Amino acid sequence: MAKGHWFREYYEAILVAVIFTLFVRTFVAQAFKIPTGSMEDNLLIGDHLFVNKMIYAPHLDTPLHALMPYRDIRRGDVVVFKYPQEPERDFIKRAVAVGGDTLQVQAKNLFVNGEPEQNRFVVHKSHEVFPDSSFLPSSARNRDHFGPYTVPAGFVFCMGDNRDNSLDSRFWGPVPRHYFKGRALIIYWSYDAEPNSHLVQGLWNRTKQLAEVALHFFTRTRWLRTFSLVR
Repeated sequence: MAKGHWFREYYEAILVAVIFTLFVRTFVAQAFKIPTGSMEDNLLIGDHLFVNKMIYAPHLDTPLHALMPYRDIRRGDVVVFKYPQEPERDFIKRAVAVGGDTLQVQAKNLFVNGEPEQNRFVVHKSHEVFPDSSFLPSSARNRDHFGPYTVPAGFVFCMGDNRDNSLDSRFWGPVPRHYFKGRALIIYWSYDAEPNSHLVQGLWNRTKQLAEVALHFFTRTRWLRTFSLVR
């Protein structure tokens, strides 16, 4: 085989692999890492997920598209979206109400359309219930008392499962529908990481961080969480 021919085949194979990877990452699935405890104990800091980006994608009214697993966001979905106040950042929360729903939080308890929320993953790690008082700042009052509030059409109200430690729609409002990237699908790796480890800056600090992960890979990997479906 001529050297030039071999090089061209090798180059084409790499190019196809790169294009396929970019296509999958853009339209089908994307990896996502849990950086904070807002979804504990359902999702833990250091969980690495695959996000289904295709499920919420716009689709055409054709027989082919009818066979694809498209659907709109539903209450209870664990979703990844652009943070409305800083769109270059991705957040992960649970969709608790969609356009047209009326929700209310009373003494930590969430009601949607008058019915109590059915979510077995919700936790409250603080026993203190803040009073529903206008003298409290909204950052405190809205945690345990919110609404009633009707979600506008084209928006989704999102909350973390760790209700006492979650920056979510109670504080910055509902999320526009076009901000959603996909639905969390499966945990492919879980590593006992430090909170906000993604914020580490600088080549030296990042190198140290990677070296620590390599050193503790076997002892700090949560093996029982591998390939767990996200609920």
